[in-house]
Amino acid sequence: MAAIPAEIWDALACPEAVSGRALDPFTTHRFLLALEASTSTGAGTGWQARPLVVRHDDRVVAAMPLYVKTHSQGEYIFDHGWAEAYDRAGGRYYPKLQGAVPFTPVTGRRFLGPETLRATLMQAAIAVTKANGLSSLHITFCTEAEALALAGVQGTLHRITQQFHWENRGYADFAAFLADLSSRKRKMIRKERETALAHGLTLRALTGEEITSAHWDAFWAFYQDTGGRKWGRPYLTRGFFDEIHRSMRGDVLLVLAFDGARPVAGALNFIGREALYGRYWGCIADYPCLHFELCYYQAIDWAIARGLSRVEAGAQGEHKLARGYLPHATHSLHWIADPGLARAVARYLDQERRAVGEEIEVLTAYGPFRKVDGES
Repeated sequence: MAAIPAEIWDALACPEAVSGRALDPFTTHRFLLALEASTSTGAGTGWQARPLVVRHDDRVVAAMPLYVKTHSQGEYIFDHGWAEAYDRAGGRYYPKLQGAVPFTPVTGRRFLGPETLRATLMQAAIAVTKANGLSSLHITFCTEAEALALAGVQGTLHRITQQFHWENRGYADFAAFLADLSSRKRKMIRKERETALAHGLTLRALTGEEITSAHWDAFWAFYQDTGGRKWGRPYLTRGFFDEIHRSMRGDVLLVLAFDGARPVAGALNFIGREALYGRYWGCIADYPCLHFELCYYQAIDWAIARGLSRVEAGAQGEHKLARGYLPHATHSLHWIADPGLARAVARYLDQERRAVGEEIEVLTAYGPFRKVDGES
């Protein structure tokens, strides 16, 4: 990423940012460069940046965030089973190519530039995969429009998975959101908020110049604790938080809980033009219900106050359903070099798409919202 001027990349990745915020901050040059400059990606991480660009008359006209991967960690679209099956059959699954934002399960544009060049980028990425003898190409958390337009290109497979998002139905405040829920869910959320606030902690929502390096020191401790328990080791380095402090403070909402002057828990969000994206959380002591307050309810409060249309709270987690977050389909594209493996994966994806569609339908029907007008 350091080899590509920021203004060239961002003109393709987020042209809307000329008049305001980027739709999402994760494909911006500054975010991808922060990963690289902090050594969160690069040598020894299994994520080697190889951004793909298309030039016309020495001018970059399209691009894709592309990485050489030597494992399947930090992707959130799981293909470990494919890798194990191929290895058992005598194949070599790694390295592979990944069109993605590392460690970031957020839907966004992956084919940067004019829509007319999407197929060109896809064909070029497949050609790179073939030329280097790699097993496969995976474009993860692309937009639905990208997935539908490119499924089938040279045998590209379409995968549908799901995650949970909160949607703003024009709520004036958090109380209006609660009024939209069934009585049982309203009582549960009120009880959780009361429990979280009963610890006597002070909650602060910080962004921009309000965030200091001391806040990042505290959040690093929270992140290490959560990362160590979830993944064995955190994906991001301490330097990543220094990089985004330098270049992206205005894109960050950091919600911290203080015991007196000491930060004891925090949730990191990134701010998009239309959505708030919850990314990481951590705590250095046990405070019941504080996770729900910092990660979900504070995010909803903040989004309502600023007229954002939704909160995306990251991958997985059916427990989010009871707290107003409904299931939404996410999309990815996969090209597999070996015809036998490609056929097997295609059969699996056909079944998975049907299953995911049925699950989204069922979970939505059992969601926390009132089913009919007047129901309490």
